[in-house]
Amino acid sequence: MLMKGETKLPDFSRAAVVRQFGQPVKIECVPVPSGPEPGALIVKTTACSICGTDVHLSRGNLSLAVDLPVILGHEMVGRVVAIGEGAERDSVGQELAIGDRILWTHTACGHCFYCTIARQPTLCENRRAYMYENIEKPPYLLGGFSEYGYVLPESGRVRVPDNLDDGVASLCSCAFRSVMNAFDNLGGIEPSEHVAIQGAGPLGVLAAAVARVNGARTVSVIGAPEARLALARDFGATHTFTIEGTTHEERLAAVREITDGRGPDIVMEFTGHPGAFAEGLDLVRKGGRYLTVGQLGSGTATFSPSTIVKKNIRVIGSFSGDVKSYWKALQFASAHIDRIPFGKMITGRYSLDEVNTALERMHALQEIKPLIVMD
Repeated sequence: MLMKGETKLPDFSRAAVVRQFGQPVKIECVPVPSGPEPGALIVKTTACSICGTDVHLSRGNLSLAVDLPVILGHEMVGRVVAIGEGAERDSVGQELAIGDRILWTHTACGHCFYCTIARQPTLCENRRAYMYENIEKPPYLLGGFSEYGYVLPESGRVRVPDNLDDGVASLCSCAFRSVMNAFDNLGGIEPSEHVAIQGAGPLGVLAAAVARVNGARTVSVIGAPEARLALARDFGATHTFTIEGTTHEERLAAVREITDGRGPDIVMEFTGHPGAFAEGLDLVRKGGRYLTVGQLGSGTATFSPSTIVKKNIRVIGSFSGDVKSYWKALQFASAHIDRIPFGKMITGRYSLDEVNTALERMHALQEIKPLIVMD
């Protein structure tokens, strides 16, 4: 029986499927469940931006378990087309109706040690993550590059503010929620503090905006190419430093020059390059905080643990983000959409059939955030 406003669901959804690492993804027809179970939703995906993690997964370069074949993509936004019993509100209590746009999260079970005692649901022992689960098992549609998606009962879901378009909303479903979670783990910024950000990709650029709005005295972004550093300045970076044609020693000297010779109070790593870790430890001042977010690959780094001890550095890891982080990202974007050019981060729009082209361009740094548009 259909609820008010619901339409009959199709039997299949076209989706971009990874069957073998290192091979082009294929557009396949994946089954659509006949309806949502209690607490679940079915959505018609409107857009899904591409994350660097998508590129790494498709190439087999992630250190996380992947149960092939999977539907690629995890930065999706979509409109509700079917509502399971008890799923009439989002995770912050807003009513949900057919046609509403939402973001949805990886799951948390709500009853393991990390969910209940540690209150760290991103570390849930029973966590299920979109684009990592096999498409041959119900409910099939657990990935973003698909015409339809399934929101699991244990997934958080947040309604998208009306003043955000699909492209900006999709940023909030991975890149921006990871940044918001990182700032929560950091524990705040004082107006006197200097912040340095390693990486001029989407996370680093978004982090520059949040750091500046939160009152950092200076915000330095270290990365490349120049077009991305220019975007970082548009988002609030007060200083930018290129890694192209410069040495570690030169970057260290440049950053210390604007921080009274001490180094930044806070260094945040969003690069994904293992070698950045040792440089970050050198950059941060004695007694400072070093937060790392980007290290999800299988690479290793060489550094001297004594650096952490002698400089009395607090090293903080930050993984993913829970529904609070999604909500904070949406609220930040909605509040600052008129003065921070979020739309500039969406550098290309592609159809589902063009997903391999978009992935290759992302890998070659020819795109900052390409968007796969389903409509």
